[in-house]
Amino acid sequence: MTRLEPPKVDLPAPSRAAEVRTVDGLREVVLEGSPETIGATHARALRDRMIADESRLWGDYEHFVPWWIARFGIEEVSRVRYRNLDRGMPEPRRRELAAESLAFSPDPFEGRMPTYQRMVFLHAVYDIALSFEHSPLIGCSTFALGSSVTRAGHVLAARAFDMETDEVLDEDKAVFLVREDGALRFASVAWPGFVGVVTGMNEAGVFVVVHGGRAGEPRAEGMPVAFSLREVLSRARDSDEAIAILRAQDVMVSHIVFVADPQARFAVVERAPGLPAFVRWLGPRAAVTNQFEGPLAADPKNVRVVATTSSAARADRLEELLAATADGKATPKTALDILRDHGCARGLACELGDRRSIDALIATHGVVADLTERTIWVGVGPHLSGRFVPVDLRTAFDPAAAADATPAEVMPADPILADGRYARAMQARAAGSKR
Repeated sequence: MTRLEPPKVDLPAPSRAAEVRTVDGLREVVLEGSPETIGATHARALRDRMIADESRLWGDYEHFVPWWIARFGIEEVSRVRYRNLDRGMPEPRRRELAAESLAFSPDPFEGRMPTYQRMVFLHAVYDIALSFEHSPLIGCSTFALGSSVTRAGHVLAARAFDMETDEVLDEDKAVFLVREDGALRFASVAWPGFVGVVTGMNEAGVFVVVHGGRAGEPRAEGMPVAFSLREVLSRARDSDEAIAILRAQDVMVSHIVFVADPQARFAVVERAPGLPAFVRWLGPRAAVTNQFEGPLAADPKNVRVVATTSSAARADRLEELLAATADGKATPKTALDILRDHGCARGLACELGDRRSIDALIATHGVVADLTERTIWVGVGPHLSGRFVPVDLRTAFDPAAAADATPAEVMPADPILADGRYARAMQARAAGSKR
C-alpha cells in the first residue's frame, strides 16, 4: 500500500557510457542527454561505487540503531508517512530515478526497500531525517567576496559542507557535470548515486548551497531540498531568477539557501514549510552558517540552535576573517585559507578540530568557486585538508575551449596533513569518542 510506483519509462540502450575521469585524485562524472539517459548512464557507470557506499551507510544505520524493532519502526513509519513523497518531485527527476532504478538491476538491497522507492528516499534523506532527528547537531559555513575585495575583480565563494556521517561520503566524493537536454549545464559536488544538489554552480555562474536550519514543523509532501536546488541550477541565469524559483517551491523542512552570481549579488533565502520564503541581501563580504535571522529567528528551534551549537561562533569567526581581508587583495587561495581556518572568534583558545572553528575537520566536502571564471576547486580530502583540484566548467562542457584557456592551478594541501597535527587530532577525537 505504501510502495512508490515509478513512472513508465523505456530503459535507454547503453549507446554511450558516462565519461568518468579522475584528475589529481578527484572523480569527475559527465552525464548528458534526457532524464532517462542521465539516470541509466549514472547507474551503469557508478554501480560498484553505489553498492559499496550504500552498504557502508546501511552498516552505520544498524550500528547506531542496534535494535531491530526500532529499525523496523523507523522504516515502517517512514513508508507510511512518505507514501506520496515523489509527488513533489519534478517529473523529469521521477523519470530519471525510474531509469536509474531499472539500470541498477539486479539490486542487492531490494529486499530492504524497492529500488525506485529507496532512490527517492535517498535523494530526500535530509528532508526525511528531520522527522526523526531532533538534535541541533548541524554545521556548514559559507562565505563570498565581491569584486571590490578580490585582487582580479572576480567574484569568489567558498563552502564547507559539514555533514557528520560515514567517512565514505568524503572519501568517495564525485563532481557531476550534468548536461541535461533543454536545461542549463551545471556542476554538483556530491557522491555516487546522488545527482541532487547540495553544493553547485551552473554555466551562468550561479552558485547555490544549502545549510541546515531548525524551525517550523516538517511536512511529508513537497519538493526535497536536493531537487529544489537542482531546479535552480538548471534554470537560473542570475540571483534574481534563482530566488524566484526558490520562492515558488513548496518545501518539506526548514533550511537556508545561499545564492550568488557573477554580478556579486549575494542573498540568503530562509525557508520553512507553509511559510513564504524570506530573502535577505548581503554585502561584498557575505557569510552564512546555520541560524535564521528573519521571521524565523524567534522560533524556539532556531533559538536552541543559536544557544547550543557552533553556528553563532562560526558566524562571528567568519565576520572577523572577512573584515580582515583588505579590499583588492583576496584570491582563491585567500578563500581557501579562510575555509581552513582553525581558530575561534574573539581570541578564544581552540584545539584543532574544535566545532567552533570554520574547519572542524568534519567536512564531507569543501569548495572554492570563482564565479567570474566559472571555475570550482574541490577538496579531494580528507575533509578540507587535502589538495583542492580545479574544475573549469567552460572547458568541462566544451573541451574545444581548452585550447584557449589558461588552466587553474591545484591548491596545495593544508600543512597540518604533513606535519602530524591532523593525525594527532584524529587520534584524540577517536579516543574521546571511545570514552
